[in-house]
Amino acid sequence: MSNVSNPTARTRVVREPHRGIYDREAVNQVLDEGMMCHVGFVVDGQPFVIPTLYGRNGNVLYLHGSVASRMLRNLQQGVPVCVTVTLVDGFVLARSVFNHSMNYRSVVILGTATMVDDPKEKLAALRAVSEHVVPQRWDDARQPVEKELKVTSVLRIPIEEFSAKVRVGPPVDDEEDYAFPTWAGVLPLETKTGAPIPDERCQREFPEYLKNYSRKKKL
Repeated sequence: MSNVSNPTARTRVVREPHRGIYDREAVNQVLDEGMMCHVGFVVDGQPFVIPTLYGRNGNVLYLHGSVASRMLRNLQQGVPVCVTVTLVDGFVLARSVFNHSMNYRSVVILGTATMVDDPKEKLAALRAVSEHVVPQRWDDARQPVEKELKVTSVLRIPIEEFSAKVRVGPPVDDEEDYAFPTWAGVLPLETKTGAPIPDERCQREFPEYLKNYSRKKKL
């Protein structure tokens, strides 16, 4: 499969088209660094957008949730969805309010979500979701048992129709505003963990794989 997606009428970036990226590796980097996605779909003519955790395995995105979830109940029949993931890297503070912006990386995936029925793929998908959030946690925790798997649904979305949009760099002001006496630049943002708070009944030391936890993925 090609590493570059030919943009469709639905995925082509229209506003600020120079920020559009259609490279699969660039999209994967955003997906792997992100933590939550928003899934948009329509049920009985009504639009819904649901935030949820996800996991990626190759060119497939997996979503999971309770079998009682309205989203999963309606998507299991193969419903078109729009999945978005956005990372905010900084506030871009210009000299004029109009030119304020953000540095960001975002991904849009369009496709049809289908239910995962195969037990092996379902377990692999749940592992992908777990490892996406906290790498190495799956093997360190108790594995799901049959009754838990029965009340958990997993959806598969192929990563085939996609695009990314990225904004980097300093503010861009109107020429006449560069003389305006205010601070201008970028205030970087990043996700960091705080000090660990152990459960009161926990008898184990803080695991090594959590000590240097970061959403930045090593290339």
